[in-house]
Amino acid sequence: MADGEGVARMPQMKFILQCSECGEQNYITTKNRQDTQKKITLRKHCPRCNKHTEHREARLRK
Repeated sequence: MADGEGVARMPQMKFILQCSECGEQNYITTKNRQDTQKKITLRKHCPRCNKHTEHREARLRK
C-alpha cells in the first residue's frame, strides 16, 4: 500500500461555477469525469449581479 497500490481513483471531480458576466466564482460542485467530458454551463443566480446569469465551469484553485 505504500506505493499507492490498491487505491481506487474517484471519478468525481470538484470544480467552480463562475459567472460569465462579472467573473464572480459563486458555486462549487462536482461532476463525473467519465460521463461528462465537456465543460458545464448552467443558468444560476449571481448575488453580485443580482440576477440569473450563465455560469461556466472553471478550475478549482488549491
